[in-house]
Amino acid sequence: MSWKTAYRSFYYAHAEEPDDIHLDPATTALLVIDIQNTYVAPKDTPEDNALWQPFFDRMRDTVIPNTRRLIDACRSKGVEIIYARIACHKTDGRDRSLSQKKPGFNYLLLPKDEHDGQVVSELAPEPDDIVIIKTTDSALTGTNLRLMLRNMEINDVIVTGIFTDQCVSSTVRSLADESFGVVVVDECCAAATMELHEAELKIINMIYCHVVSKDEVMDFF
Repeated sequence: MSWKTAYRSFYYAHAEEPDDIHLDPATTALLVIDIQNTYVAPKDTPEDNALWQPFFDRMRDTVIPNTRRLIDACRSKGVEIIYARIACHKTDGRDRSLSQKKPGFNYLLLPKDEHDGQVVSELAPEPDDIVIIKTTDSALTGTNLRLMLRNMEINDVIVTGIFTDQCVSSTVRSLADESFGVVVVDECCAAATMELHEAELKIINMIYCHVVSKDEVMDFF
């Protein structure tokens, strides 16, 4: 199935197919969101590890290797590579947004210089890559990413990362509100479950972004 007909929600079930996408490497950025050590580390209990095993498998077998290939392909074309990582500037985390301070899964205390908060080694940034630290779910809301994208005359952003239904979705919506063209690469994203991943892709597709496959995205250049 083509990206033009995949991941249709109720709202767009019978909408016309979108126009072809044409990306100019000079005005396009690849944004890698929150693929950090903490999310691929074992959980505290065997029960939690078993619960999260499908996510770990998707990260190891699908998201990380496909993101590596996409980074390399984009870099070869001169596309700007940008990383966003969730972390805090204060060791006690008081600079975090409320969503990151609430009890439960979203609670994260990741001081910016600690190992858990770094990008996984397989996707490590190169010296000239931009790496932003975000204390919010959206990579735009609490950072100067918006300003940097405008300064570099970026019009379109290819989005990858985790979690599809949280920080990826928040960032995609913020980018769309700022009138950037947004492409989300299915196999380079993950949520805690495939059900959540696919549901969120249907929600954001066609209105906030276009959801495409790893094999389709490079054909847009």
